[in-house]
Amino acid sequence: MWDTLWINAKIATMRGGRYATLAPGAVAALGGKISWVGAPAELRGAPHTLACAVHDVRGHWVTPGLIDCHTHLVYAGNRAQEFALRLQGASYAEIARAGGGIASTVAATREASELALASDASQRLKRLLEEGVTTIEIKSGYGLQTDAELKQLRVARLLGDAAPVTVRATFLGAHAVAPGFEGRADDYVALVCDEMLPAVAQARLADAVDAFCEGIAFSPAQTARVFERARGLGLPVKLHADQLSDLGGAALAASFGALSADHLEYASDAGVRAMARAGTVAVLLPGAFYFLRETRLPPVPALRDHGVPIAVATDCNPGSSPLTSILLALNMACTLFRLTPEEALAGATCNAARALGLADTHGTVEAGKACDLALWNIAEPAELAYAMGANPCVGVVKNGIMRTP
Repeated sequence: MWDTLWINAKIATMRGGRYATLAPGAVAALGGKISWVGAPAELRGAPHTLACAVHDVRGHWVTPGLIDCHTHLVYAGNRAQEFALRLQGASYAEIARAGGGIASTVAATREASELALASDASQRLKRLLEEGVTTIEIKSGYGLQTDAELKQLRVARLLGDAAPVTVRATFLGAHAVAPGFEGRADDYVALVCDEMLPAVAQARLADAVDAFCEGIAFSPAQTARVFERARGLGLPVKLHADQLSDLGGAALAASFGALSADHLEYASDAGVRAMARAGTVAVLLPGAFYFLRETRLPPVPALRDHGVPIAVATDCNPGSSPLTSILLALNMACTLFRLTPEEALAGATCNAARALGLADTHGTVEAGKACDLALWNIAEPAELAYAMGANPCVGVVKNGIMRTP
């Protein structure tokens, strides 16, 4: 017998990045994985004879559990004052050069205890889980010293242990030049490579390594040093690339076979072609684009033309995207970047899974995948990207276990 069977559903499987609708449909789970998906007419007997538990979905839509593949969820404090400064005309780069930006969050995060960080982050996570998120990536990058970076990553792991969610932790020690290393970025990169990365790898606290390749952060050469060290430690990489300028970040990420290149507003056509060849996912972050009032659109037509998978994430962070709604991120991806609702949903399911190296286990409703599902009271899947501020999630399944949001 199956553990659980869901019947009378409309299913958007998201196989191949499409709704791939099955209506009516049914899903069966065994041992936390999807064991069967099909039409009710294909069931070989009455539902109650086939599973220990049967749930009548009553015509609700079922999608894969949503995946937020780029967040900075663990941090202390907030930067509401900087928000006010930007409204008065200050740029993100100007605020950073004046000692604000990431540096202010670093100071608060270093001082906070693990318990305080976990408490604050769990509230942000709760809001995402209520919208059907079942997998999330959480970056460090607000410690910028070994102990503080390890602290952030331990909290990320703790969140995954305490909540019904799969957490992929990413080490982002190369997020900004740490306080005390002003004018000595190469020395700080050496610290990241020689001390932080080995400590993170030894503790097995990270699933990937990220960096911020930008004029206000690290050069392509410095980023490459971090990636070489990560590769030597067996850790995959991803990159904050071409957000504020074109430093060739997309092509650099591709040259290291990166899981993803994220932001990409200034990515060139050559960079997009390199991503396509490498299989690197483009992660679009419309929350940051909106919050910073940017005007340069990421090259969505080029991404489509070259067949680069497109993911969508919240980029939840205190400085440039204090966003804890994956559904609003889908809406923004459509309204600001002109994605279709189908592309946006693929961006938070199958393509997001690929951006985390989880394409074989998550992101679609098909046999063999983790039984992570979201149930929605909607008439059609496009509503998930359509209704701003709405949350039609009526149920979430994590590893085959049903819960209400």
